[in-house]
Amino acid sequence: MDSRSHTTVTTALRLCLHALLVGLLALTAVRSTSGTAVVVLAGVMAALYGAGALAPYVQPHTRAAAVWLAALGAVWLALLVLSPDALWVAFPLYFLQLHLLPVRRGVPAVVVTAAAAIACFVLHNQAINPGTFIGPPLGAAVAVATVLGYDALYRESERRRELIEELVSTRAELAEAERAAGTLAERERLAREIHDTLAQGLSSIQLLLRAAERTLPADAPATAHVRRARGTAQDNLAEARRFVRALSPPDLEHGSLAAALSRLASRTSTQELTVRFAVSGTPVALPTPYEVALLRTAQSALANAVRHSGARRAEITLSFMGTSVSLDVVDDGRGFDPESSGGSRRSSGSGGFGLPAMRSRARSLGGTLSVETAPGQGTALAATLPLPAAADRRAAWEEPSVAGETGGKFFGGKEAAA
Repeated sequence: MDSRSHTTVTTALRLCLHALLVGLLALTAVRSTSGTAVVVLAGVMAALYGAGALAPYVQPHTRAAAVWLAALGAVWLALLVLSPDALWVAFPLYFLQLHLLPVRRGVPAVVVTAAAAIACFVLHNQAINPGTFIGPPLGAAVAVATVLGYDALYRESERRRELIEELVSTRAELAEAERAAGTLAERERLAREIHDTLAQGLSSIQLLLRAAERTLPADAPATAHVRRARGTAQDNLAEARRFVRALSPPDLEHGSLAAALSRLASRTSTQELTVRFAVSGTPVALPTPYEVALLRTAQSALANAVRHSGARRAEITLSFMGTSVSLDVVDDGRGFDPESSGGSRRSSGSGGFGLPAMRSRARSLGGTLSVETAPGQGTALAATLPLPAAADRRAAWEEPSVAGETGGKFFGGKEAAA
């Protein structure tokens, strides 16, 4: 009869209600002076009540519950006609009506039941006193206050339970996100370390060995050893570059930076925020650190727009301008005061970088990060990185050419001594 979880308290209350109704019916039957008719009706009502209490389909706010209550009420009214002692059965009926019917129907049903109880005294020519008119309404008022108060407490308890479950779930998701962010940050750090140390060192070794090979006579005994050493360095350089590619962010594993930014815009777009992506200029191949820095900057900027700005629209623009590449992220949110915030507002997007971290990324690649914002005027963020020369970009991905052996700049601005 109750769809709520059966706690010890609710089970005890339900058993007390069952016992009260059956006990009052038994009292009515015992005190009856109208013969077996009252006993039979009391037994019928007890059996009908037991059947409904055990029926799984008699649940609050259902048609079955309304039909069951109507049947109980009809038998009770017949019992009232025969015996005034049936008046006391009204009290457990109040609770049943308030529990199983919606409030807009339960309260009128309680009023009708109280009126029927009062009319019972008049029908049986009982002594009329103030208690006759005060008792049933007072019992009805107590029942209404008790049931509605219990329902309010139950709803509050359910809200708190749902809040606790949401907090536990959020804490687990946050822990998983932190683990994922830590993993990605470590992958990027290893990729940068391998590129900036091992890969650059092996590239320099290749150049030095090529230069040494050119200075040696063709029939010199050391020439073969130099060629073998250069081949070994070349193989290890290729392996180091495979490591760098494997440790790159997953968004960059399946396409270019433009494709990764387009996917980011699609993932971030919701009913509350529309994100658009556009490419300006002629795209060129970018070194992995450039792609990682620009992707992380876009993720952080969008995270700020989602979490802090309340923006409705945001635009990401990747611009190739011959000697530089620029990423612009503009939103129409509430903006902020750069002076009062100190540029330390953090984002909670992938990577967890705030404005200082984004500036540090851009600065490490020789670029700049600018932010234009004011309270109520949205935010425009622009990260600009100088592009390495075309020959330097080829040197970053391919085996150094003869032209590169003369000591051109390498990926990341390092010089190779010939």
